[in-house]
Amino acid sequence: MHRDDDTTAYLRAAGVSLLIELTDPVPRILHWGADLGDATDLGAGMRLTGVPAVLNNALDATRTLTIWPTERDGWSGSPAQAGHAAGAATTPRPRLVDAHVSHDEAGGGRIRILMRDEVTSLDSEATYTLDRFGVLSVALSLTRPAEGGADAPYDLEALRALMPVPARASEVLDFSGKWVRERSPQRGALRDGSHVRRARRGKPGHDSPFLLTLGTPGFGFGHGELWSAHLAFSGDAEYLAERLPESAGALRSVIGVGELLRAGEIRLTPGERYDAPLAIFTWSDAGLDGLSDRLHRRLRARATHPSSPRPLTLNTWEAVYFDHDLTRLSALVERASAVGVERLVLDDGWFRHRRSDRAGLGDWYVDEDVWPEGLEPLVTQVRAAGMQFGLWFEPEMISPDSDLAREHPEWILAPAEGLGGTSRHQQVLDIARPEAWTYLLERISALVAAYDIDYLKWDHNRDLLEAVAHRGDGDRPAVHRQTRALYRLLDELRRRHPGLEIETCSAGGGRVDLGILERTDRVWASDCNDPVERSQIERWTRLIVPPELIGSHLGDVEAHTTSRVTDLSFRFVTALTAHAGIEADLTRQDDAQLAATRAWADLYRELRPLVHSGRVVNADLVDDATQLTGIIAQDGSRALFTWARLASSADGQVGRIPFPGLDAKARYGVRIRTEIGQAKRRDVTPPEWISRALEEEVVLPGAVLATAGVPLPTLDPQQAMLFDVRRLD
Repeated sequence: MHRDDDTTAYLRAAGVSLLIELTDPVPRILHWGADLGDATDLGAGMRLTGVPAVLNNALDATRTLTIWPTERDGWSGSPAQAGHAAGAATTPRPRLVDAHVSHDEAGGGRIRILMRDEVTSLDSEATYTLDRFGVLSVALSLTRPAEGGADAPYDLEALRALMPVPARASEVLDFSGKWVRERSPQRGALRDGSHVRRARRGKPGHDSPFLLTLGTPGFGFGHGELWSAHLAFSGDAEYLAERLPESAGALRSVIGVGELLRAGEIRLTPGERYDAPLAIFTWSDAGLDGLSDRLHRRLRARATHPSSPRPLTLNTWEAVYFDHDLTRLSALVERASAVGVERLVLDDGWFRHRRSDRAGLGDWYVDEDVWPEGLEPLVTQVRAAGMQFGLWFEPEMISPDSDLAREHPEWILAPAEGLGGTSRHQQVLDIARPEAWTYLLERISALVAAYDIDYLKWDHNRDLLEAVAHRGDGDRPAVHRQTRALYRLLDELRRRHPGLEIETCSAGGGRVDLGILERTDRVWASDCNDPVERSQIERWTRLIVPPELIGSHLGDVEAHTTSRVTDLSFRFVTALTAHAGIEADLTRQDDAQLAATRAWADLYRELRPLVHSGRVVNADLVDDATQLTGIIAQDGSRALFTWARLASSADGQVGRIPFPGLDAKARYGVRIRTEIGQAKRRDVTPPEWISRALEEEVVLPGAVLATAGVPLPTLDPQQAMLFDVRRLD
């Protein structure tokens, strides 16, 4: 074995440390959280203090929580592994075989632990990787050896990555939601028992738990100690936080994630292996913003992370819907060019039989009746205007009224007894079927090549219900295979077309996770372009996803999804601090509105180097109707803050509010950007310094701006102001 000493493996990075005791029969985690330093006797001290009391009416030996919790160790909570071999082998007893520890020069490293289980005849592997940003990823796998094992297949029911957390983590935060109201936070006390969230939709869903977090009481964006878990997977998932009266070894609770497997979905026969989706665990002593900063830096360090400026995008959906007419679209292209759009995406309606949402999905050929010359005339005009061209697809779905469904009804994912009901007038295509997978790959690839497409908007508009495949071996659950087939499809398209960018959309924000983000360049956070709703949705989406990967579009004066009417300036500000775009018919804008949109586009291009690389911060405010959100350059030289009011409040004045994330020892110049309009206020005159900042740059000590706070104006509902802050020393 390769380890830091005879019995422990120790990783450290970015203020985080992980200490694992490599003992027989199964290693256990002694610590995950704040950096413990480099004391030479650290392992011995943690081992000594990691042995809890022997309780009354309990096991006669000390109860431990291992990296692979089982009943053998006295763990009565959710086990790491559950399954059986023809009804037997239900009590796993893995034993340590070997362990390998490596350290990275930049910080962190890897601990790889191998175990063997004579009860289930399975080999298990657990790999803990701490990256240089302090983010811990856990990869688990099970293998049925080709020889020497039992004959009966092992039906895996669960394989969970579980981490212990201390007693002070007594509050739990996760998310729920629905279509056009994704990532709605819910929090409360962690009580004895199991807090379990299951996503059983064939995707994370609009009500995805998203990021399960345990924290110290009253934690917020800028304060509190937190432990979080996320499953980097785009299929079914399980999130849990669990606290038992007897605790979890020397610690109090566990937090964990795993793929939610359906009965019979993973059946291991000799020579087969199951790799669980990657579990992502993050610790922070700087509140939710501290978690976000670690996750954002991790994503931005990827070789595949978008490096070019994120182009201002116009998506045609809310401009024309299914009314695909070259004359109308040409006028839209002209207006888009006039305001500085850099990418145009042709949304749903371009392919055969697609005059409404009731037909055509699967028939991925340009509709000759609508486009007699193909898409070439439109693409040529888009290119001539200096814009990139993108195209909408929904490859994983199929319309019953389609040529593909009539030709290959067996490609529809459904039980042998027959189809279930449609959702959004569509069924699911069995993309794990090799013929269907190849059809999609070749059709999409051919279109990308034919029109030199820069960008795909990849949609997925329904849940997977009765998601089973019938291929001669009965109705076998198919979500796992479906998800892995999606990943292979995206990977192959990217391999064939290296410059291609892909946006993940799932009826808006129904599939936002770190698994899909390994293969895509942008998330559509919600179908809702109402800026009031959108400001909340994006605020929480940014917990995991940095601004440059979140599409945020300027909508029409009356929101398509809520019918709410909002000012143009408020819509401008809301869409500015992400990957900005337009979801509106520009041909209906008058000259003044068009000029304002052009000014907004110019401002976006000016600010996007900061917005798409900076550190996101949020003020912890008493009034939920207000938001103060900032993006600060990594070197602290500049920052952009948005002060927004979503609804009215009882107070006439908001008082002094500190700007989070700034240096109290520095001096700052502050000005209010008014190129895209001024916010309407509920006052006769604003605070004096605001009046000055509207006219010129105001210089303020960091101690005033960041510590004491500054009085901010009481805005009218659905209004926002933009503060441009630069460091002067």
